[in-house]
Parts: sequence; C-alpha cells; structure tokens
Amino acid sequence: MANHVSSLKRSKQTIAKTAVNRSNKTKLRGSLRQLREALVKGDVEAVKTQYRATVSILDKSVQKGVLHDNTASRYKSRLNARVKALATKAA
Repeated sequence: MANHVSSLKRSKQTIAKTAVNRSNKTKLRGSLRQLREALVKGDVEAVKTQYRATVSILDKSVQKGVLHDNTASRYKSRLNARVKALATKAA
C-alpha cells in the first residue's frame, strides 16, 4: 500500500483511469461483436448502420488513448472489406 500522499493520489488516479479505460474497451468489444454477428446474418442495412457506429467508437477509443491509431485503422480496414464483400454479394 502507498504511504506518501502523492503515491496515494496516484493510486486513486490509476484506479479511476483503469475504470474508464475498461468501460471504453468493453463498449468497443461489444460493438465489434454486434457487427460480426450482423455480418454472419447477412443483413446489409443492419451491417452498414452497425459499421458506422463501430467506426465511431474506434475513433473515440483512439482519441481517448485506449487504442493505438494503427490498431484502429487495421480494424476499420478489415471490417470495411467484409462489409463491402457482403454488399457486393447481396447486389
């Protein structure tokens, strides 16, 4: 356990920031799961709306420092490829 006032404060800050980061990561993983489930079902309109929401959450996660920007770009690229493949298959 921390003994100095500054280390006690830092400990409290770490706990608070960890909770925020965990919340953001959970929201991101849930959105990714919903998008993947929509892709499996094959509903093009649901996939498009869920893709927009997922990309928004990815961008917000980068801004908040939860994800690295290249990681978010990789996710967006791969998901966009799957969305386009589904859209062309349906058309």
